[in-house]
Amino acid sequence: MCVLLAGLAVSNSGCTLYGGFINTAFVLARFWETTPIIPVNPYWSQKIEDKYWDEERYDKVPVLDPVEGENAPIFCLDPPSPDEVMRALPDNTAGGVWFLSETCRNNVRMTVEPIVDRLDDCRFYPMVGPARLHHCHYKCTVYYDETIRSTWPIPFTHTDATEEVVYIDHDHLIRCAGPASE
Repeated sequence: MCVLLAGLAVSNSGCTLYGGFINTAFVLARFWETTPIIPVNPYWSQKIEDKYWDEERYDKVPVLDPVEGENAPIFCLDPPSPDEVMRALPDNTAGGVWFLSETCRNNVRMTVEPIVDRLDDCRFYPMVGPARLHHCHYKCTVYYDETIRSTWPIPFTHTDATEEVVYIDHDHLIRCAGPASE
């Protein structure tokens, strides 16, 4: 009976399902030619930002112009950044449940060693043209203290010295001849 009376009162008061905030959101979306306001979980927002960050910085192969002269560097000039090395590590810190099992990395140290620095002969690559492939491979060793912490049901903290090795390739193409690229 109460639900029936509330339904009659709401329908007679001028309130509708498509009114108020929802109506305003769609009116403003039509005005600004965009989608209405959609709440997004911060976890998914961060995953999207990380995907674009990786794509912009690490997932593209550059095509460099040839450097002429006797002092032309033919060795690898760009070792991996600490950010790239940490992103290449397996992410065993994600997926923990707050207060039940949390994992973190502390006291991070890393070494980067070049293991391959080789320049191939000129050949034709589709969408690039004649170019040489410069192989730059690095061995990155990361030392850190992995701390596993739980506060319930039995509080404990376990710290373990951990060492992980990641191999990173920075291969790039160097054009053989022709005019400068855009």
